[in-house]
Amino acid sequence: MQTIVIGCDNAAVPMKVMLVKFLESKGIAVEDMGCADANDPSNYPTIAQKVCENIIASGYKKRGVLVCGTGIGMSITANKFKGIRAAVCHDNFSAERSILSNNANVLCMGERVIGHELAKKIAGEWISLEFKDGPSSPKVQEIIDIESQKMK
Repeated sequence: MQTIVIGCDNAAVPMKVMLVKFLESKGIAVEDMGCADANDPSNYPTIAQKVCENIIASGYKKRGVLVCGTGIGMSITANKFKGIRAAVCHDNFSAERSILSNNANVLCMGERVIGHELAKKIAGEWISLEFKDGPSSPKVQEIIDIESQKMK
């Protein structure tokens, strides 16, 4: 069974709650790393760190979904963690390519950028795909090599 680790800041609690229900309805195990409500003062870097550390601890077997106002802050923070490839996706084509071309393991979206129905479609597309060895493999390996050299 696929497991998604999810988190949000206080700007995106409604979208996270909706996504948890949506993913669970698809038979996906969901681990919620917060925020619990709009009054939670946790900043997006704190939540992104919890999600990424959980993915890393799983040996990268889990994937993550991070939501904040725009998805940008979550993506920037998530990409600071070795082995995490996070992408902001606000359309299905980007979600598809984040997996098939870049082997992303974290999907980032913005509560203030897209509606909930589109977020469900994007998340549904994203969880349905798996990276396959092919023309993008050398590029993904190059990302991994650069990461190994630059991230200590």
